[in-house]
Amino acid sequence: MDREFKNLSPYSVKMYKTNLNEFHEFCVEESVVIIPDVTTSLVKKYLQYVKNERKNNEGTINNKIRSLKAFFTFLIEEEMINEKSNPMKRIKQIKEEIKIEVLSDNQVKMVLKHLDRQAIYNNRFIALRNRTIVIFLISTGVRRGELVNIKWSDVNFESYSIKVFGKKRQLASIPMSTKLKRELLEYRIYCEQFFGKLGDYVFCSQQNKKISKEAISSIFKKLHKELNFEGVRLSCHDFRHYFASKAIQNGIDVMTLQRILRHENIQMTQRYVNLWGTALQEQNEKYNPLNNLDI
Repeated sequence: MDREFKNLSPYSVKMYKTNLNEFHEFCVEESVVIIPDVTTSLVKKYLQYVKNERKNNEGTINNKIRSLKAFFTFLIEEEMINEKSNPMKRIKQIKEEIKIEVLSDNQVKMVLKHLDRQAIYNNRFIALRNRTIVIFLISTGVRRGELVNIKWSDVNFESYSIKVFGKKRQLASIPMSTKLKRELLEYRIYCEQFFGKLGDYVFCSQQNKKISKEAISSIFKKLHKELNFEGVRLSCHDFRHYFASKAIQNGIDVMTLQRILRHENIQMTQRYVNLWGTALQEQNEKYNPLNNLDI
């Protein structure tokens, strides 16, 4: 209730419920049913359980640690416990092994060609919508939650910009490339013809209604199965990684990339640069000042 009152997104509220319910079930199994009996050692035992028994990765475990920290901080604020008895006080997040497998240019082309074929032989609207979704993700790197909320009124073709509601429901404007503008204009004309009138949302269902985040995930799961990609996933976030990696390879500066991706801090953007720094070899060779010195 507190988090809903603070206007957190439904996704965040759902995450808290899921994580805290799991911890609660673990506590009951350990015969711990009142807050004062929750100790640091119990929390550590729980974290060992989710790591070894539930096979949670480092990112998922850290997510659960953040939920527990927030919960016990809430209890302190409500004066249900004091800071001294906070079992999360000495619990730190674990080090994550950062390894992101990025889609190759060839795999991206395969996705687009596959959708082109579907537009000819299967449901034309669904195939064209999905193709435009992929193109939109390639060109903007938006998140899944942002994608489903974009309305035609958010797209400004004159200023080449698109309004998106990002994390924490923050409104931001992202740039639109000339190529993306052309694709969106063609897609909009098709939607007007298909539905008889333009709906509110850019990416909609066959009933011209807002598409859900789960439906977007299903699109990519189906594509992954049909294309049988190995070694990489296929999701909105994978195209966000693809956008970031290609932008870095093409020489974008960190500050610009941070603004486009709307990272809260530069460290997250720098992580991308560190991951794909080797891709900067060509740019470094082109602009390195040593190359201009006659030595």
